[in-house]
Amino acid sequence: MIKKVVAASLLLASFSYAFADNSDGARFIRTATSAAFETDFTTAAEKTVNEVVCIKSFVSPRQQQMYGDPFGMFDFFFGPQQQQPRQQRRGNNKKSDDNLQQSGLGSGVIVSEDGYIVTNNHVVDGAEKLEVLLNDNSTYEARVIGTDEATDLALIKIDAKGLSAITFGNSENVKIGEWVLAVGNPFGFNSTVTAGIVSAKARSLGSNTANGSIGIESFIQTDAALNPGNSGGALVNLKGELIGINSAIYSNTGSYSGFSFAIPTTIVKKVITDLRQYGTVQRAVLGCSIMELDAKLAKERDITAVKSGLIVSNVLARSTAKELGLEDGDVITAINNVTVKNRAELVEQLNKFRPGDTISLTFYRDNKKKTASATLRNTQGNTEITKPGDFSQLGCAFMKTSTEIKKEFGLRGGVQVTGVQKGLFKEAGVKDGFVIETINGTPVSSQDDVEYIYNSIMKTDDDDKVMFLSGFYPSTGKKYYYAVNLNE
Repeated sequence: MIKKVVAASLLLASFSYAFADNSDGARFIRTATSAAFETDFTTAAEKTVNEVVCIKSFVSPRQQQMYGDPFGMFDFFFGPQQQQPRQQRRGNNKKSDDNLQQSGLGSGVIVSEDGYIVTNNHVVDGAEKLEVLLNDNSTYEARVIGTDEATDLALIKIDAKGLSAITFGNSENVKIGEWVLAVGNPFGFNSTVTAGIVSAKARSLGSNTANGSIGIESFIQTDAALNPGNSGGALVNLKGELIGINSAIYSNTGSYSGFSFAIPTTIVKKVITDLRQYGTVQRAVLGCSIMELDAKLAKERDITAVKSGLIVSNVLARSTAKELGLEDGDVITAINNVTVKNRAELVEQLNKFRPGDTISLTFYRDNKKKTASATLRNTQGNTEITKPGDFSQLGCAFMKTSTEIKKEFGLRGGVQVTGVQKGLFKEAGVKDGFVIETINGTPVSSQDDVEYIYNSIMKTDDDDKVMFLSGFYPSTGKKYYYAVNLNE
């Protein structure tokens, strides 16, 4: 199919046509003889296949616990088995390779000569071992440098030198209708290249939650064929420059059926730089609620100066929006002179900056154009560097509930708190011996469960990070509830 498209395109571009008006012989019209567009994919393909790797994830059989589609409307690519465990990967608790089974298959893109590779978070999440296969059949074991669930990106590293690293392009310069190539490992077929065009930009798939936490919001949409195993692979232009990381398909079957989605490099560059430098993403927020302007809202609010933008409401104290002087009803139209017509474009622009960066905002109030500048802040209302959550800040250990306690109180699981020292649990009032039955409504039965829930909470962009504990003290059997504030 690709050969037919290429041949047809070149044929149409190479012919010229002449039209003469025989009535007076005065008019003669000729079409241009130069090629209308370039459709030779070979240079970009040959270059890029050496910069894309195959990633295999392994887990122990007892950890094979499925979880569903986190967004509920499109399929991620896990490879032939399409399974991943819920357990967080711990590099210091390595299992024997003999006990591990392959649980997933994906792709990654080499971003530095010394072995840093970007991929999707869902490709590596839960893996107890990661194996990377290069295009020359070299195999390495990889370690996770950092992950960001909100943007579904991860940075991993292999111990190698002199690798062929991808060249980053500017996804903001990508045009709808532009030819692109997708490179990855669909169904385990290494170094597979498919072609298509960019069919939309800043495509939102509705992944933002009602509380305003930032998720994947601004995709490049393409019709290049992607299938299970393509996750984390490269979307490149005809120069072989990376413009996106392939992440999702819109499908009822789990296989390609027309549209695929890639995370643009404007987001990718910022996220992997933060992961490498800080271990977690430094995320800036405006600190207000927004909704997209449409014809109905414009009529109701008598907005005539603009037809698109973001209407502001609920401006928070100690926020960037407050410093900018924004008020309810203002319509945001640009950040640093880059037009933002919808939520997806706004989130994409904010994802380029860190707390502490200064931005210029263009907005309309009472149909009059205004501009203001302010320093971006994080979800805590300051510009301090956010550090990865450390499980040890809880200040205690957890052991499985004894058989005697389970039998006495009719429990199937539960974990018992022990060795309480200075830390968040002590500050919340939790004492030694407390048996935790649930955390945030989820039953727990081991320290692994507690740590998984803790890590999940710390990955969110919620302003309030809290562990709600329910359980009892065996000495009295009385029910107790604690709220452990993780923001401190």
